Amino acid sequence: MISTNLKILRSKGRLTQEEVAFKIGVSRQSVAKWENGETLPDINNCVALAELYDVSLDDLVNYSGEREKVEIPPKGKHIFGIVKVGERGQIVIPKKAREIFQISPGDSLLVLGDEMQGIAIMKYDRFKHFVDAVFRAEGNSEE
Repeated sequence: MISTNLKILRSKGRLTQEEVAFKIGVSRQSVAKWENGETLPDINNCVALAELYDVSLDDLVNYSGEREKVEIPPKGKHIFGIVKVGERGQIVIPKKAREIFQISPGDSLLVLGDEMQGIAIMKYDRFKHFVDAVFRAEGNSEE
């Protein structure tokens, strides 16, 4: 999987093997061998590659485009799949999303909308914490 991911990410980033090699401090031959599956990059090079391509280390190493049916997402970005809206407007948030964002039954969620961008959902307590911090910072700056 990593060899395929390295080829896809380099192509997507419009980089040559020479450019990748220069950016992470290895030879072009090393990059070619990783992409051909002849050898594997060590952990330090995997970290450097993940940073270069702005993907998580886990996705760099384990992501399967065939299984997921989409490209490797940028670090911190997720595609959780498609949900259907029920008759009363309800949706079910996918399990992986609930786990990553620690959403539990009974949590309050804030739904934001922008007619051009779409809908965003976030935990209300995180939003409230952010707003409270802004007000505290504003109060301190007036002194």
